[in-house]
Amino acid sequence: MAEFNPEDNIGTIPVQERHQFDVPKLQAFMESEVEGFSGTLTVEEFAGGQSNPTYLLSAGEMQYVMRRKPPGVLLKSAHAVDREYKVMTALQDTEVPTAKTYALCTDDEVIGTWFYIMEYLDGRVIWDSTGGAYTPQERGAFWDAANDALAKLHSVDYEAVGLSDFGKQGDYIARQLKRWSEQYEYTKTEDNPYMDNLIDYLPKNIPEEDKTSCSIVHGDPKIDNMMMHKDRNEVIGILDWELSTLGNPLSDFAYMCMRYRDSLRGVDLQELGIPREEDYIAAYCERTGRSGIDHWDYYLAFNMFRLAAILQGIAKRVQDGTAASRNAEDAASGAFDLSKLAWAQIDHSVKID
Repeated sequence: MAEFNPEDNIGTIPVQERHQFDVPKLQAFMESEVEGFSGTLTVEEFAGGQSNPTYLLSAGEMQYVMRRKPPGVLLKSAHAVDREYKVMTALQDTEVPTAKTYALCTDDEVIGTWFYIMEYLDGRVIWDSTGGAYTPQERGAFWDAANDALAKLHSVDYEAVGLSDFGKQGDYIARQLKRWSEQYEYTKTEDNPYMDNLIDYLPKNIPEEDKTSCSIVHGDPKIDNMMMHKDRNEVIGILDWELSTLGNPLSDFAYMCMRYRDSLRGVDLQELGIPREEDYIAAYCERTGRSGIDHWDYYLAFNMFRLAAILQGIAKRVQDGTAASRNAEDAASGAFDLSKLAWAQIDHSVKID
């Protein structure tokens, strides 16, 4: 697999040919719909990889960010920029750090796809929170700030902010298991006993609280999906809301903690400045008013299973010749390794190299 280089995700680039659009049409839209807009619009594309192309817009003394659906034929529910816009707008007056939203456009005639305009946040994305040129104190602060931001999100009363219809309430894991088990079976390319074990075990052992537990969940919470203040180690905006819905907050938090059992397994956390797993859980529980989290290993296994199913889908597309990722050919082995790690959270006799 090609080595990840954080530098590839920093800054802006000229708009890629496949992501270009009619800039004068966007200028006219913003003059009509964005309060206070003035000046001549210039456009750059952010270098960081996103499934929804993201642009830096500049006009006069102001800067904005635009997120759009990618051009081309898309799955009906994919790249739902309208859902991103809805949840971010609903969270504007809460303690959750989010960018201000300005306008949503669902008219394909403007730039070819749906899009929305939001505030440009002048901060830092920490692409590598376990390495990089940071002190242990800085790393600890990044991790704690992310914990605090996610706890604030999970503490929001979704009904009070108008998001009662943002997803189904309760049985989140049950619904996710059905979806991803079916997806895995559809894209299966080789036998995988660990996935078979998970598909059998997980639905039979869903924590009871999943039936009623419900909050706004991000769906992909991680430190590099958060914007840090440019000078202080605090989150000023949670990014990339494409997978957000109503769901089980403990599953969402466990997703952010998976690396404790994967890339950070056996690592000297104190030397890095990263809090211990048990301390990280305790901090989240204190912030959300919990006495603790039962079935923690189950939540980790579930999230690993979900990611393994996603990787298997990529592997299938490689086999079919439709995958675009330069690392897609490694997806099948990644799905197997991750499913083994997932099963090891349930069956502690499984040895992980």
